[in-house]
Amino acid sequence: VQLQASGGGLVQAGGSLRLSCAVSGGTFSRAAMGWFRQAPGMERELVSTISRSGSAYYEDSVKGRFTISRDNAKKMVYLQMNSLKPEDTAVYYCAADYNSKLDHAPQDPNKYDYWGQGTLVTVSS
Repeated sequence: VQLQASGGGLVQAGGSLRLSCAVSGGTFSRAAMGWFRQAPGMERELVSTISRSGSAYYEDSVKGRFTISRDNAKKMVYLQMNSLKPEDTAVYYCAADYNSKLDHAPQDPNKYDYWGQGTLVTVSS
C-alpha cells in the first residue's frame, strides 16, 4: 500500500487549499483514513479522520474550517481547508488504517499502518 499526498503550498491567511491523498494497493474501501500534521519543533497531531462508512471527525482547532471526504472509486481522500490561519502551517500527512470497524477511524497515529510522504502547507499572515 502506498499513499501519495499532494496539494500543499503557500497561501495567505484566510485563503483555502485542498489536499489530496491517492492510495494505491490494498482495498481502499476497507481503510479508515486520517490527516495529521506536524509543525516545526512540534509533535505530529491529528487533524481529521474519516471512517470506512464516511463518518468524519475533526480536531477542535479545525472544526468548521476543514472538511474531509473520500472517493472510494478513485481511491482518494481529500482535506478541504478554508479560512486558513498561520498556525495551520505544517507538513500534512495522510494515513491509512485497515483494521478499523466500519464506523470508526483511530485518533491515535500509532494505529495507522501506512503513511504518505507529507505535503507542506505554509500560511502567511
